[in-house]
Amino acid sequence: MTESNHSPEIGPSAAELAEIEQELPLIEAEVLLLDAQIVVLTGDGGPTELDWQRLRRAQRRVLREARALLAVRSAAGRAA
Repeated sequence: MTESNHSPEIGPSAAELAEIEQELPLIEAEVLLLDAQIVVLTGDGGPTELDWQRLRRAQRRVLREARALLAVRSAAGRAA
């Protein structure tokens, strides 16, 4: 059993919570992409045009959120 840096009672630090909050839009976008992929792969009768549109929209959102997160982290790195 490995020992972590935090005891379970303490929980994440304020900095860790801020980082999680910063990543949340990307995580939500990835979940929507996964949902769209599941529908395309498992839809009865094959995916519809609406399913494909949903998939493309979810892919664009993941890319947009990833770029935004990278920009924030890059700016923070330059400021430090």
